Amino acid sequence: MPHLIQPLDIGDPLGPLPQEFAAIMRPELPSLIKEIGVEVTRAYPEYARLLEGPNGQTIRVGVEQSLASFVDLVAEPSTSTTLRDDMCRRFGRFEAYEGRTMDTLQGAYRLGARVALRRAKKVGRSYNFSPMLMLSFADAVFAYIDELESLSREGFLEVQSQSGEQSEAMRRRLLHLILTGSPVPRTAIAELCEQTGWVLPEQVTLVAIRAPAGLDRFNADRDILADLSDPQPHLLVPGPLDDARRLMLEQSLPTTRAAIGLTVPTALAPDSLRWARRVLELVDAGVIDDAPFVHCEDHLTTLWLLSDQALLDQLTERELAPVGGISTARRERLIETLSIWLDTRGTAAQMGELLGVHPQTVRYRMRNLESIFGQQLVDPEARFSTEAVLRALRLRARSERDTH
Repeated sequence: MPHLIQPLDIGDPLGPLPQEFAAIMRPELPSLIKEIGVEVTRAYPEYARLLEGPNGQTIRVGVEQSLASFVDLVAEPSTSTTLRDDMCRRFGRFEAYEGRTMDTLQGAYRLGARVALRRAKKVGRSYNFSPMLMLSFADAVFAYIDELESLSREGFLEVQSQSGEQSEAMRRRLLHLILTGSPVPRTAIAELCEQTGWVLPEQVTLVAIRAPAGLDRFNADRDILADLSDPQPHLLVPGPLDDARRLMLEQSLPTTRAAIGLTVPTALAPDSLRWARRVLELVDAGVIDDAPFVHCEDHLTTLWLLSDQALLDQLTERELAPVGGISTARRERLIETLSIWLDTRGTAAQMGELLGVHPQTVRYRMRNLESIFGQQLVDPEARFSTEAVLRALRLRARSERDTH
């Protein structure tokens, strides 16, 4: 058997580990890290979810850094621990931001220590470590864990010492940066995410709220970002709006009406909010029926058709140019008939019933339309453009009726 380290005498007091001990520990680190990860995530499922999330790699690096630092300090006691210290404080800050106590993190640290001691016993048998050397190792490990816990507690207390108002201001600032779009450096968003403990999601759903907005924070999920002071208050919900999120919004905004934007990649968050605000405008205009929560996904065609009023005017002028030179009354009758035909492709009898006229009148109008529009009613692309314009005009007319 190898004997890289001589057994200590039983009577020796506990002291620092021999520097050559690092050479034995270092090859064990990769598999030990995996073993600790399995044990910790089994005991604390919340950490399993974090490791699977966008910050999983950062957490793994932090764990590896903490274990490697222990070995480095054995090999050279004067080794800098700046990176390790910063990572431990970050772990503590994150626990505070997540609303947990330090108990979970302390438990994870101590479980990691027990796994390391279990591995040391196994290795110790191969190297014939003395009982006193094993006691020295255990003493060093738990002293090191106490140091990690102390550093993490610093970060934890740092967050707790911040006023709730300051923390909320930072979260609003984060929301503003996300909604500003690509000109904002990603590092600025990443820094605020770290400071607030908010995990940047791959997708978001924006919610436009009617002012004045009232958010019941007791029922609101902790990861919701909100700006209720804005003249146009809004929320950001990480990820899609599943049933649980919908129920949460209903309970958090019990007296407030809102429009739910589309779920989009985080980089497109400004678009989701823009569409949601436009839906509220169309509700006000009477184009879209009002409800406590109106979903953009239910009104995409309406949003598209009324997205650019000036462009709609240009399209109208082009598509309806064939009837531009006839009298107003006749033009309105023909356009109404054309609109019904494009919508239904019905028979003269069916269209007459919808229009409230005799089928023969419908046939007469259709012959006029075919004569006036010609190929425009035959070509699929031209016909689609005409139909889109007529639908948009109907929506706009509804808005104008409700306004007056």
